Amino acid sequence: MATDLTAPAPPRTDVAGIQRRTLRLLFLTQIIGGTGVAIGISVGALLAARVAGTALAGVAQSAGVVGAALLAVPVTRLMTARGRRPGLVAAYLVGAVGGVLVVVATATRVVPLLFVGMLLFGGGTAANLQARYTAVDLAEPQRRGRQLSLIVWATTIGSVAAPNFAALADDTTQGWGLPTLAGPFAFSAVAFTLAAAVLLVLLRPDPLLTARRLAAPEAGVAPPVARRGGMVAAWRTVRRRPAARLGIAAVAVGHLVMVAVMSMTPVHLGEWHSDADVLSVVGIVLSLHIAGMYALSPVTGWLTDRLGRRPVILGGVALLLAACAVAGTAGHHTPPLAVGLALLGLGWSGTMVAGSTLLSESVPTADRPGVQGLSDLLMGLAGAGAAAVSGFVMQAVGYPTLTVLAAIAVVPLAALALRGAGGDDTLDEGD
Repeated sequence: MATDLTAPAPPRTDVAGIQRRTLRLLFLTQIIGGTGVAIGISVGALLAARVAGTALAGVAQSAGVVGAALLAVPVTRLMTARGRRPGLVAAYLVGAVGGVLVVVATATRVVPLLFVGMLLFGGGTAANLQARYTAVDLAEPQRRGRQLSLIVWATTIGSVAAPNFAALADDTTQGWGLPTLAGPFAFSAVAFTLAAAVLLVLLRPDPLLTARRLAAPEAGVAPPVARRGGMVAAWRTVRRRPAARLGIAAVAVGHLVMVAVMSMTPVHLGEWHSDADVLSVVGIVLSLHIAGMYALSPVTGWLTDRLGRRPVILGGVALLLAACAVAGTAGHHTPPLAVGLALLGLGWSGTMVAGSTLLSESVPTADRPGVQGLSDLLMGLAGAGAAAVSGFVMQAVGYPTLTVLAAIAVVPLAALALRGAGGDDTLDEGD
């Protein structure tokens, strides 16, 4: 996968065609990769409980989240040096290896191997997250939000459909001699491998490397050189740019609040619903939540381009605050709780789409992969931390107080967005 950074940039008239082809390819692989992620996650906790015990089931499930966050670092370093194609392919292949290790761990009952497999399985999520940034490498400024949100939305198709195939995958692979619940992870490994193969063969020319060549300030000047230094250098880049700080904060804080409230909502529902009813109720509430996260993301992207990045981030903040207020005061009434979780998903969509778009366009082209990797690292760690802490908060002070604390966590983001309102969020590519 060697890449020639000195190759001439394509004519400007060809860029739109390259971008359309890139978006179609990313849309397809997001469906494939999203299916791989969701079909494994749908049975992950149950499988972990059978192999490692109930006490460690949540830890094993969290390993995938942490793995996605940590893998963002080497994946983006590879993208910085070689382009999007090698990075995305590597991430999917790591996820495939993780899926295979989970299958082996299930068959051998080796608990440490299960944790390693779940950690590497996060590579599929890392690839899905990085794909949204790939979508804006060659996007026109006035269409960046819509094109990024289109790739976010594509994940919905696989994520919604995949859990329904988990039983079929399990039944099929049991006929091949695999243990119960291992089948979905075997199918995940196949899906990740397929996505990697499609990208390896078809993601040409590489959108990031093409964007670097086009960013040369004048004809005949060499394209910007990718800067090295890892996450420390990425943080220095973010720290110097207020718009980048807002973008990275919007993504991380929105994800933290969403995970903190969402992860404890099923527990809250279980406090007053019977075992016979709770799963169906949880399914309805979380389906509305997921619809809020993904189904309307193209609308969020359109608003991001139409109204601006900061206004949509502030709109996301307002929706997160409203979600905490509605869910926290719902008591034992399921309909308002469902409304609160739908608002929570919409708020996450606003901060994710607008924050990712703002972050991408507020740093130089050569620095984008590292900064985007830093964003995904912080987002993943924020989500994993929120999931871990929210359980203790729920047990100590209850669900309503948890929503109050989540709302308080949003306030600094609102202040950061309001402080820079009216400023120029874009960056001259020649910077």
